[in-house]
Parts: sequence; structure tokens; C-alpha cells
Amino acid sequence: MLSMSEVVKSYTTDTIHTQALQPFNLDIQQGDFISVVGPSGAGKTTFLNIIGLLEVPCYGRYLLDGESVLAFSDKQKARLRNTKIGYIFQSFNLIPELNIYDNVEVPLRYRKLSAKLRKHRVLCALEAVGLASRADHKPHQLSGGQQQRAAIARAIVGNPSILLADEPTGNLDSTKSEEIMSILMALNRQGMTLLMVTHDPTLAMRAQRTIEIRDGILKERSVKHYAARWRTESGLS
Repeated sequence: MLSMSEVVKSYTTDTIHTQALQPFNLDIQQGDFISVVGPSGAGKTTFLNIIGLLEVPCYGRYLLDGESVLAFSDKQKARLRNTKIGYIFQSFNLIPELNIYDNVEVPLRYRKLSAKLRKHRVLCALEAVGLASRADHKPHQLSGGQQQRAAIARAIVGNPSILLADEPTGNLDSTKSEEIMSILMALNRQGMTLLMVTHDPTLAMRAQRTIEIRDGILKERSVKHYAARWRTESGLS
């Protein structure tokens, strides 16, 4: 469903040239669950933003569902993000003035859908994350874990082809992190493709595939390889 070849990302100012991502190739199949790991500043978020069409690479080719998307106009990219890409942020990014129902409905307002269909999709998304009873609440009335569940509902309400999660448990304690992971894994079992950036190796090892980014270099690791190296580096083996 997604194919990238010889993709490169760099940033240049008057005095500094930074190679954020070295040339890389990547193929993702429908239903994959991929964790993206690496130290801070390695390029993980840049990588996710390129896949999510929030940033444009300097070179390379990117096919999403068979379409070459890098040459799309800003309007076409916005439409593609709205219909095929769901994004979960570490900081939730809910609109504080809106209740949870309205927050989840936001992506659907940019589609030509009837009010009845929008309501059905919003309620189904809230039900999927266990927040149907909190639809009338404002974000500040929810716990951190509940706010992240609302953010997941907003990301999936449009039935995207791929779900991008940037440190979805980074602001949560271990109990709430497990709740969020359970929801994400359930979505993946239902067929949703998932890419998750995480600093938590125990969460990363629950994915089917692992991509490690260090100094802008992407390397695909087997989950077994990554687990063994993490245990060695942590002094657990």
C-alpha cells in the first residue's frame, strides 16, 4: 500500500546543512504494524511527517495506494491526509473549546457527508475507544489517557488506510499506556496499518516490524534482533 524509494530529507540555512534522513527505501503492506525507534533527534518525527505528507523530501519517490503523491498540490495533499492518513500526536492536540464529540467530528466536516452519516461514524469511533459516555465532555474534563483515546477516535473516524502515531503513550503512565496500546493493537488486528514512533522498547517489541533510525539512517530490524540488543544495552542479559 505504501512504497518509498531513495527518499532523502535535508535542511539548509545560510551556514548549516543538516542531513535529516539519508537515502532510504521502504515498502509497507496493508495491515502491517511497524514500530519506529531511535534516539532523540535521529529523524523519527521527520520520517513520520514525510509519510503523513506534512513534510516534503528533497528527493525520492513516494507511492501511496499506487499514486505518486509527492507532486500533489497542497490542496490534493490535504485531501489525501483527510481521507487516507490518520495521525495521533503525543500531546493529543484536541480543541479545548469543543466537546469530545465535536473534536472527533472535525475531520469529517471537510467531506461531503450527511449529518446522519457523520454522527454514525463519530459514535462508532467513540465506541471503539470506550468513550461513548464522554461525548459531551470537554478535553479538560478527561484524564490524559481518555484524551489520548479521544485523539485516536478522531484519527480513525475517517477510516484511514494508515495510522501514524508519534509517541502516543509518551505523556501517560504505564497503566494508561497499556490501555492505549491495547486499542492500537485491536485496530491493527482489524486490518488497520499502523506506524508508531516510541521510545519505550517494551512497546516497540510488540510490533511486527521495527525500523531503527540513527543519525538519519534507516535500518529495518527484526523484532527479535531489536529485543536482544535492547536487553544487552540495558544489562538485562
